[in-house]
Amino acid sequence: MCMGVMAGAYILTLFALKHPDRTLGLILVSPLCRPPSWSEWLYNKLMVNVLYFYGMCNLVKDLLLQRYFCQELRGGTGYESDIVQACRRLLDERQSVNVIRFLQAIDQRVDLSESIKKLKCRTLIFTGEHSAFRKEAHHVANQLDWRFTALVEVQACGSLVTEEQPQAMFAPLEFFFRGYGFYRRVVQPHHQLSAYHSPSPTSPLSPPCISPELLSPESLGLKLKPIRTRVPSNNV
Repeated sequence: MCMGVMAGAYILTLFALKHPDRTLGLILVSPLCRPPSWSEWLYNKLMVNVLYFYGMCNLVKDLLLQRYFCQELRGGTGYESDIVQACRRLLDERQSVNVIRFLQAIDQRVDLSESIKKLKCRTLIFTGEHSAFRKEAHHVANQLDWRFTALVEVQACGSLVTEEQPQAMFAPLEFFFRGYGFYRRVVQPHHQLSAYHSPSPTSPLSPPCISPELLSPESLGLKLKPIRTRVPSNNV
């Protein structure tokens, strides 16, 4: 079971293509699939040049944050959210040469559109309504086998759904894991607990094992139906 965000999702997809026997499922957040568009390529080249001459300056951080978070969190309400400010501090800790290598690497990615049609593992895709890679996520979902794929689009959210609105991921993830035989542990009185419902020392999910019959291709196609759901944000 693998989970990746943006470039990480691309790497995990490559792993699943090369090792299908070692991949039970994929959880992809704002995944990449096709080569960079001309605008992404131009932005990457700009950031590489600025990083080379000036290091991790505010311009580079602003361009990266624009990819990660929606406008509202980046200052649309007059100030940056705590999570964006924390991300800025983390970017200050990154060495410019490593960021340059990362940008150059994702600029050289190849098109996986045809290859991913062969994937038979279950795939759950998250993307934000305002994600810079929203079209990419929809393209990935359209290329994958609809019997094994679910797409969840979160409203008022950027690319990092895991950071902006993790609560929107709970229900889809729960249903996704149910397809593998994992269920949320039911809290029962102590005298009613049996060995079957005893807590697992390695996982908060119960039962702690996967039934072999759930891993057959027929079962994989039936357990997870294709959905395209727009999860509303919880405005506090």
